[in-house]
Amino acid sequence: MQNKKIAVVGAGPSGMMAAIRASQFNQRVTLFEKNPFFGKKLLLSGKGRCNITNACNLDLFLCRFSKNGQFLRNAFAKFFNQDLINFFEDRGLELKVERQMRVFPSTDSSESILEVLNNELKRNRVEIICKTRIKDILVENGMVKGVLPEGSSPVFFDAVIMATGGLSYSFTGSDGEGMRIVQDKGHSIVCLRPGLVSLKVSEKYPKVLEGLTLKNIRLRFRCEKKEILSEVGEAVFTRNGVSGPLVISLSGRIIDWLNDKKKVSLAIDLKPGLTLEQVDNRLLRELRTKPKKGIRAIMRSLLPGKLADLILGIVKIGPLVKANQVNAAQRSSIAGILKGWQLTISGFGSIEEGMVTRGGVSLKEINPRTMESRLIKGLYLCGEMIDIDGDTGGFNLQAAFSTGYLAGESAAL
Repeated sequence: MQNKKIAVVGAGPSGMMAAIRASQFNQRVTLFEKNPFFGKKLLLSGKGRCNITNACNLDLFLCRFSKNGQFLRNAFAKFFNQDLINFFEDRGLELKVERQMRVFPSTDSSESILEVLNNELKRNRVEIICKTRIKDILVENGMVKGVLPEGSSPVFFDAVIMATGGLSYSFTGSDGEGMRIVQDKGHSIVCLRPGLVSLKVSEKYPKVLEGLTLKNIRLRFRCEKKEILSEVGEAVFTRNGVSGPLVISLSGRIIDWLNDKKKVSLAIDLKPGLTLEQVDNRLLRELRTKPKKGIRAIMRSLLPGKLADLILGIVKIGPLVKANQVNAAQRSSIAGILKGWQLTISGFGSIEEGMVTRGGVSLKEINPRTMESRLIKGLYLCGEMIDIDGDTGGFNLQAAFSTGYLAGESAAL
């Protein structure tokens, strides 16, 4: 096997795994990171707990990456969820599977994941150079020749693996610089936009409800008045819209509709286990059995206080009104809101707020069997900087580890 010098640019999950895998072939690997320390974004993953993968089967896994999921088949064939689990458990870190097949370290700390990766980098004698920004890659006659660190002379390598991430969580150092570098070398960048992000609404209601979490509700999204998405889960109100696991998971498709200038609305079903008639009958029973009780107290027995007060305001019923003063039309209006509270989706969070970046280096220009550029020999691309993004639940981290693993192995061979 040829002795090679390999540069990995970016010490996130994909870059670290690429460096580890390449070094396992006894190649000389140098890992460049512009931050003072590496794994900054990894430490934030899963609210600090690090949902590293998902234990579902391959077909279900690929479905969580929308239209581009099939690109990952080769990477997953080489290194999939059980391989990743074995990687950490073989190195002494126990993992656990939680609801929805999400996999976490038993320590509930992303620092444990980073510690294993760091130890493996050291064990394999990967040279780690932090606080070093790569300004450019060197290309000659369609072949990569090395990298140009900022404020330094060129450093020559036989292969370069770019794993610089996207634009999400920019405070961690993800600024899209790697994509700009490869774009200057001829690569196409698919439109960059936020993924896994909160949504904004036109109505002013959310400001009153900021911080309120609603569980076991159904969200029905309509595009041009046609119902497209309908799922049960959890939502959280923000100052100007809605967020939470369910909203974030569905946000990618909704953003695409908005970018296509389509009208998108949201109907929140607060009582998905009941029909409209059953909700109306429940209200009627409450009003008849407690005629002298205030409608506000009755509503607050059914819903969180802030939400109950808001709904009464929407239907124009004063908080001091008694149950026996509520007429059939008002009761019907309340039932209608409980089964389909209408909101207008007007926008979404910025790309810096998104958990992942959608878009990136075009997959048409990357060999899925090796992660090598189809334009520049010896250049490999992996992780969030390529046009792959998945749902929440460990899917994106697995894609990062898998594409990094494949890129590292391919560069080393």
